[in-house]
Amino acid sequence: MKRPIPLKSIYSFVAVAETGSMTAAAKALNVSHSAISQAIKTLESQIGQTLFIRQGRSVFLNALGRHYYKRVAPALEQIIVATEKLIEQQQSQRLTLNMVNSLAMHWWIPSVDRFNRYAPEVDIRISSLTGHFRMEVEGVDVAIIHGKTDDWSDYYCELLAKDELVMTASPELINAQTTPESLLMQHPAIFVSNDRRKYDWKVWCDMYQLPEPNYTHNLRFSASIQAVQATIRKLGVFVSHKQFIRDEVLQGSLVEVGSPVLNPYQDFYFACQPDKLKNENILVLRNWLRQEFNQ
Repeated sequence: MKRPIPLKSIYSFVAVAETGSMTAAAKALNVSHSAISQAIKTLESQIGQTLFIRQGRSVFLNALGRHYYKRVAPALEQIIVATEKLIEQQQSQRLTLNMVNSLAMHWWIPSVDRFNRYAPEVDIRISSLTGHFRMEVEGVDVAIIHGKTDDWSDYYCELLAKDELVMTASPELINAQTTPESLLMQHPAIFVSNDRRKYDWKVWCDMYQLPEPNYTHNLRFSASIQAVQATIRKLGVFVSHKQFIRDEVLQGSLVEVGSPVLNPYQDFYFACQPDKLKNENILVLRNWLRQEFNQ
């Protein structure tokens, strides 16, 4: 096998040839002057001939150097272009999808395998920004909004599903005579203490015409995932967004008690910049989300 020429030597040679200065070449390649000098020495040593005429701080190609440059510069350009196209192709398959952390934990992670089977060519990256933000500023391609679209009028928004609240409990707390009212009488109510969840129990209790549990005399957690785990461990009963516990219900670690209640404060929406709808991968993602949220 022929001894390979280090690619960094070729980069350095072309940069020096085009700038006429090792200092300028070093700046262009973001390396030190000594690194450029050593790369040129390595190349000339391997070839066995000099390629430059050195005059003070300036360097010029000699006849052999000019001939060599005409051969290697186009080849190096082809390498650069081919590499950039591969990177561009990979990035074009990558989408950044934003959703609140609780939806990412409870719904997205259990759904990743289904999406990968549906669209193996699409690379999804998750972000969990909250509140209103500018997608184009934050580098977000698609957002799943859990709320209302009042602050998103500049974006294309499509309803994926109505938000439903459901009482959930460990199956070990349930028998044939269990009702939502009896569960609340026998077990603590579990709350999540953030503003996005503050009306969940009230909405659910109003529909069932039951008194709302006392917030201060029951179990409180700062995150939904903590509340779900507490419910699985039979520490109490929890009113959750149905979408958040779908996987736990399918696995049998939780059961739904009673019928779901529509949440007037939040729904699930697909949102993106209008011009993003020209992106084939975003349309693939939207179609999959439509299927997922309508199961």
